[in-house]
Amino acid sequence: MSTEIGKQGVVGGTAIVFGDDVNTDVIIPGRYLVSIDPAELAEHAFEPLGAEVQQRLRASDVVVAGRNFGCGSAREQASTCLIGAGISAVVARSFSRVFFRNAINTGLVAVECPDAVDAVEDGAEVLVDYAAGTVTVGERSFGFAPYPPGLRVILEAGGLIPHLMQQAAAAKDKAGAGQRG
Repeated sequence: MSTEIGKQGVVGGTAIVFGDDVNTDVIIPGRYLVSIDPAELAEHAFEPLGAEVQQRLRASDVVVAGRNFGCGSAREQASTCLIGAGISAVVARSFSRVFFRNAINTGLVAVECPDAVDAVEDGAEVLVDYAAGTVTVGERSFGFAPYPPGLRVILEAGGLIPHLMQQAAAAKDKAGAGQRG
């Protein structure tokens, strides 16, 4: 499984499992929102759940959760703190729509795949291929609607801002080439 990680559109690793309604206040408490640095925010990810959960999070690559992951406020830091903690993907039954879009915008893979959620135990190896639309847990594979090309290019650029910067640089290069020719 790990040989697939790093292939375009494929992320994964060790899973940490949470239940339903994981609130953004649990993911990153409001008092830490003065920072936008992912590494600094990661120090406080899931702090309300205690040091043991934080240690398990740092040893994980994929968050697996139930319904309504990321509910609560619209704080972008909820996804960036997960990135800072080394999380490459979140697989859930469902997401708060704002969390889902913030995840994509910050370069964090977020997929809804209830069958995979049911199959994952804490510490299991999980592989997410967001281009093909599969979550692999052990020897089992589960399907979900693959990301459309527009979302894939944002993720592959590392988020919306890097994607827009790449587009601006390409446009500038194209305009410069037109002036030289």
